[in-house]
Amino acid sequence: MSRPSVAPKPLTGRKVLFMLIAFFGVVFGVNFLMMKLAIDTLPGTEVDSAYSASLGYEKEIAAARDQNMRNWRVDAHIQRGPEGGATLQVEARDNGGAPLSGLKFQGRLERPTDRRADRPVELGEVGRGIYRGSAPLVAPGQWDLVLEGDAAGQRMFLSKNRVLLN
Repeated sequence: MSRPSVAPKPLTGRKVLFMLIAFFGVVFGVNFLMMKLAIDTLPGTEVDSAYSASLGYEKEIAAARDQNMRNWRVDAHIQRGPEGGATLQVEARDNGGAPLSGLKFQGRLERPTDRRADRPVELGEVGRGIYRGSAPLVAPGQWDLVLEGDAAGQRMFLSKNRVLLN
């Protein structure tokens, strides 16, 4: 028993047009989706305006020179708690080894890849030259620890160090 053969439907210009529209529609749709996801997850820039940052560059150089001349020794220790928080302790001493008291230290844990994940750490003086503070819910991984020490409204100390929190 042979079946009657059915002639294939001819390829018309209308079918080719619909296939092209469908193909490029899928390509454009995927490209748009990938572009949207990339823009939404972009961590942003380090500075908003390079020009504004360059204007303050001379002041930053002078502040770094002043900090080097003071020759302070500032040691920081971070300990992660079991609930995911982090405790930061800073010990500050002058060039003679005496504790530095009365400063206002501020800390920040900054994600190198995403500014939205940054965590501020408010530090309070708990002893002569010893400052302590904590940040809740700090994810494990690489962070930049930024420490700033102010006295009478003027920044006296600044450091930025890469740390690994487990």
